[in-house]
Amino acid sequence: MISAILDYEFLQNAFLTGIIIGALAPMIGVFVVVRRMSMIADALSHVALAGIAFSLLLEKSFVSLAGLNPLYLGMGFSVGGSLFIEKLRSVYKNYQELAIPIILSGGIGLTAIFISIADGFNADLFGYLFGSVSAVSRTDLWLIVGVALSVVIIFFFLYKELFLLSFDEEHAKASGLPVKAIHFVFIVMVALVIAASMRIVGVLLVSSLMTIPVAASLRFAKGFKQMITYSVVFGEVSVIGGLVLSYYLDLAPGGTIVLIAVLILIASILFDKYKTRFA
Repeated sequence: MISAILDYEFLQNAFLTGIIIGALAPMIGVFVVVRRMSMIADALSHVALAGIAFSLLLEKSFVSLAGLNPLYLGMGFSVGGSLFIEKLRSVYKNYQELAIPIILSGGIGLTAIFISIADGFNADLFGYLFGSVSAVSRTDLWLIVGVALSVVIIFFFLYKELFLLSFDEEHAKASGLPVKAIHFVFIVMVALVIAASMRIVGVLLVSSLMTIPVAASLRFAKGFKQMITYSVVFGEVSVIGGLVLSYYLDLAPGGTIVLIAVLILIASILFDKYKTRFA
């Protein structure tokens, strides 16, 4: 397999992208889980899928747009969806959780409309649903590298603010922090990471990579930073292991990655019970 990676550019792209996403998605997922916003990944991934379906429709309808990278519109729609979620949360202040299923439903509806206009289910779109190693181009890789660098820089400079906002929003407001601005930056980061992850994991499974490694880390971590570390480690093991297995067994990479993440979660639960019983 190592020789194949050295010989084929698409495998290099897939593994480098996987390594980046394996760290990035769980790192952001820690804050998503702590803030009890786990379903937001599902909502934004479906909105991103609508953007990708629209991009594929444009490519089919206009020859001049044949080279358009679907990830661009996918990210644009995902960021737009995150802004709509924030707007709906301000409208339904007492029922803020309504924003997520509303946006999720809208994303699914738009995707269905674009597919019907395109006169059928596009094979390229199937790769975005479940992930496709062979479809990761060098352009996709550089785009994901750009997203990763942006997220890491923001994460570095806003770590303390995000930490305080995640655990005690009222105290963050009382401290004079620009809570709305920080939350806006955070949700845009989530949208970008979700859109970037779709090539490897797929739309239907991207939320799993953001939450399952975090759930496993909760069984071991004794502090917040430790939880981030464990989540990233479990995410990397899931992605690299999933890509290796999908290569040798000819399986869908997204499904393989998520199944390994689930096995890690089950192992962490059993280990925790075993440790408690014999402590």
